[in-house]
Amino acid sequence: MSEETTPLSPAVGDPVDLEREAALARLFEVHYSSMLRLAVLLGADDPENVVAEAYYQIYRKWRRLRDAGAAEAYLRSTVCNLTRMRIRHLQVARKHVENPPSDVVASAESTALLHDDQRVLIDALQQLPARQREALVLRHWLGLKESEIAAAMGISCGSVKTHTARGIAALTQAMEARR
Repeated sequence: MSEETTPLSPAVGDPVDLEREAALARLFEVHYSSMLRLAVLLGADDPENVVAEAYYQIYRKWRRLRDAGAAEAYLRSTVCNLTRMRIRHLQVARKHVENPPSDVVASAESTALLHDDQRVLIDALQQLPARQREALVLRHWLGLKESEIAAAMGISCGSVKTHTARGIAALTQAMEARR
């Protein structure tokens, strides 16, 4: 009994899959470092994992994106949501630990991204409630408009204004108290 053999050749990919791969590679190249900084500024303890998960989620949901141009906004929103979920998870986990860690050690990436003159500001920023911190980072670090911030955070524009104003007031008060 003879079997017909065919040489192994790389499978020709679906053009949609090839387009997705190329678009995600460009998205990664252009926005990875800014998404990493965003996760760090929002308080993620493992920013690399948060950003990697965000890229994985956009990869899985690529075909459902209505507009490929919205990928950056979707990625930013995903980083915000994943960071928020990770912080909540850690808060719950720490409540159930008998001996909580005494010193929080910043990751090497966090340390490398922050200069000495920014540490006081970052410390004050980390003391803000999560929504205020997110609104301020998205507004003043990324320079997003209120409508873009509202979309990223999943809240109304009025709430963005409220969180931003309260965050600025609390940050100003904290900075003045440290002087």
